[in-house]
Amino acid sequence: MRSDFGYFEEDKLGKHYNVRMLKRLYPFAKPYKLFFLISIVLVILITLLELSLPYVTKIAIDRYIVPSMKSYKNAHSGEKEKKTRHYKVKLSDPEIRDIIHKYRKEFRIDGESALIPFDALSRLEKDELITLRKSDLIGMGLAAGVLLILVLAVFGLNFFQIMIMEYSGQMIMHDLRLTLYDHIQGQIVVFFTRNPVGRLVTRITNDVQNMNELFTSVVVVVFKDFFLLVGIAIVLLSIDWKLALSAFSIFPLVLYTSFRFSTLVREAFRTLRTKIAEINTRFSETLEGMKIIQLFRQEKENYTSFKKMNHEHYLAGMKQIHFFAIFMPIIEVFGAIAIGIVIFYGGRGVLSDSISLGSLVAFVSYMRMFFRPLRDISEKYNITQNAMASAERIFLILDKKETLSQATVRVGSRPPLLEKISHIEFSSVSFSYVPDEIVLEGVSFRVQPQETIAIVGPTGSGKTSLVNLIPRFYDPTSGVIHINGNDITKFRPSVLRSKMALVMQDPFLFSGTIRDNIAQGNRNISESKIDYILKASNCKSMVDKLQKGLNTQIAEGGKSMSSGERQLISIARAFALNPDLIILDEATSYVDSQTEMWIQDAMANLMEKRMAIIVAHRLSTARYVDRIIVLNRGKIIENGTHLELLKKKEFYFKLCQLQNYT
Repeated sequence: MRSDFGYFEEDKLGKHYNVRMLKRLYPFAKPYKLFFLISIVLVILITLLELSLPYVTKIAIDRYIVPSMKSYKNAHSGEKEKKTRHYKVKLSDPEIRDIIHKYRKEFRIDGESALIPFDALSRLEKDELITLRKSDLIGMGLAAGVLLILVLAVFGLNFFQIMIMEYSGQMIMHDLRLTLYDHIQGQIVVFFTRNPVGRLVTRITNDVQNMNELFTSVVVVVFKDFFLLVGIAIVLLSIDWKLALSAFSIFPLVLYTSFRFSTLVREAFRTLRTKIAEINTRFSETLEGMKIIQLFRQEKENYTSFKKMNHEHYLAGMKQIHFFAIFMPIIEVFGAIAIGIVIFYGGRGVLSDSISLGSLVAFVSYMRMFFRPLRDISEKYNITQNAMASAERIFLILDKKETLSQATVRVGSRPPLLEKISHIEFSSVSFSYVPDEIVLEGVSFRVQPQETIAIVGPTGSGKTSLVNLIPRFYDPTSGVIHINGNDITKFRPSVLRSKMALVMQDPFLFSGTIRDNIAQGNRNISESKIDYILKASNCKSMVDKLQKGLNTQIAEGGKSMSSGERQLISIARAFALNPDLIILDEATSYVDSQTEMWIQDAMANLMEKRMAIIVAHRLSTARYVDRIIVLNRGKIIENGTHLELLKKKEFYFKLCQLQNYT
């Protein structure tokens, strides 16, 4: 028995490499690169529109709300006066000329224009002020309209960008899940004994789902945030490079904090992925073994064990949250400090008239926008680390390609055809699951055409292991199995298995209808053939009693049916395959005497004119076979018919006596 079968800790991962993971994910994204390019173009447009929003505000303030201070020549002396904030109007408008005439002392004529200090505007009546500044009101209305159009454009472009990326992300997940499913389905049996069901379910569901946001938001948002950061930096430097550099002085601290955070949070995500897989595995085992748990009253102990595992998952989650609870407020503090620097130095600039009020307002808006991408990148880093941890686990499965050995074929020759299995021969076959734990040793025998043999022996003698070698669930450690004189490894497993049918002690039925379980995907099977199969397998009376007949739904694993009914359906499934070789692993072990008679009759029909190998736990099953092979401790110790072996009065004779059958 293998010591590492069943549940065990997941493989420890080494150093993480995000770039390497992204390279491995690239083939899944490559078919949708056009959608990514379109999305990036949309993101660039969105970024340009978002960058223009504060600038429109700046223009509205500086041009229409609070014009900047200027120096004007004195009409009498011709010398420039000290810079003051004046409001300038044209004399061509009669209504404005009337207001100027009324407040002649407040206005100063300057060619075809008139100037009034901003402080004096408060002395005008409300209607007069509206008349005087009607061009500014129109300008502010235009600015507001432009802002509204820009916002609507951003909304529309965002909608299309999100839809495109969601489609791409869903398709990538679709392809990745199919690839993973196909890879898992193609593994040999050893793979499934080493990997618990819960772990594999986690990989193909939770871990693949974690890839979604990586492709739908992270990839494109990184481009968007990068363009936005660069764009904001360029705009700020163009407005006032000194003020921009003073605000940027905080960024070395931001970069150091982000780098430090990235090194801490990755391991937390790795631990989370592992703990989720462990929880799914334990939960799967609990559901499968619920009868045993309740029978042995292990609910409390099982709950305690699950509680411990769940608490470990909670601690891993809290560790991750702890990192973000520290990091995000720090970024907010840095953002507040940067805005404080802008307000302090920018405010002094406004007072000294080295910078306009609109520029200061735009600066504050841009600085808020500047830290929004930083916060986004932090949040997306959360998603990225989660996705990278999942990607590591997914590729850990995809990298495990456990395949059966393939015999070499001479250059220019083709693999042998297998139209019909005529004979099987074991030549000095030995087998072990792990080194130094021999299960079969030097087994040699031959099965002739249409011969039925029985494999008998005590528990642990290697009976089931022997028959599992024929459909190549495993390969021999040494020795050769020949089919029709050819090494079995020269045939593809799918070709071999298409010529064989295996009926187990406790057969597994898939959720679906009885018809689906019998036909197993063969849509071309005729109704007359189905009817013949039902009669030959003794399923006819059972199916006729059901209200929906062949269309009756079966629960997962066939749990809604009795052991005998499952066995009869599995025999009908074997009939539908029309195999050359039948392998029966004591199909009557779990049924009553009446059902046993039906099953034995169905098996007799199935084995007629076919080669058959029966693993017999009940020696009564072996009585009428052509030959009996007796195994003990992995070796063949006797070989002959029932009567021949009884006459020898050796090991087989003793087995018969133990079962009160001679």
